[in-house]
Amino acid sequence: MGHEVKGYTGKILLETNEIIFRGSDYRSRIAFSDLHDVKAVNGELHITTSDGLKIYEIGAASEKWREKITHPKSRLEKLGVKAGTRVRLLGDLESQFLRELKDSKAEILEASDAEMTFLAIDSKVSLSRVAKYAKIMRGAQALWMVYPKGKKEITEIDVIAAARKSGLKDMKVVGFSATHTALKFVLPVRKR
Repeated sequence: MGHEVKGYTGKILLETNEIIFRGSDYRSRIAFSDLHDVKAVNGELHITTSDGLKIYEIGAASEKWREKITHPKSRLEKLGVKAGTRVRLLGDLESQFLRELKDSKAEILEASDAEMTFLAIDSKVSLSRVAKYAKIMRGAQALWMVYPKGKKEITEIDVIAAARKSGLKDMKVVGFSATHTALKFVLPVRKR
């Protein structure tokens, strides 16, 4: 479905930290940090920045988008981590993430019976570890692979291919940080 901004038709995307509009004649990118005001008015999203007002016609979802923009979910909410969630950390994950986990009262384990495992992937070589962790997964356990954004050395396609080769199914992608993306993988239902 096409969306409109100032008479241009295209596609609007609500990303983790920005709004992207892609039309054949007009493109825009607005970081949440640049927003001064956001309103939902009769199926339109009215966004005010230092550059002025932009109006995106998105229909019935405009109020839902306004809410997501003005009250974004925390990283842990997007990842599905709650108090008591059993989490295992593998590799070099940022210290701020560890603090967030501790503050949330998630249970950080060394054992493989965690509900969620976060595996830091920093190169194609580190993808070889995926098969090892896929073999010990049981039930609805999730393997989140956290890898750098925009690096040619390791791409989303590389991460997905390694997981699928190991028998896992990709379920969700989350903007983990300004520099990293997280992809969630699980065992297919027939293998649980």
